[in-house]
Amino acid sequence: MEKIGFWHRAFDLYYDGFRSMTLGKVLWAVIIIKLIIIFAVLKLFFFPDYIGQHATDGAESDFVASELIERSP
Repeated sequence: MEKIGFWHRAFDLYYDGFRSMTLGKVLWAVIIIKLIIIFAVLKLFFFPDYIGQHATDGAESDFVASELIERSP
């Protein structure tokens, strides 16, 4: 008997599980679509490009360093 690696066995487990699903495939698709939408909204509205707006081109690292020094207690 040939010994199969962990990653190959794990892949086979998930592959066989998803292959036999019917409703589960649709539910996983809905979950993945919701996650993509949620992270896109979070990125757009809650994490703006602060460094790109306040630093000059090519001097982003200097801007971050100066902000860290100024804000340190």
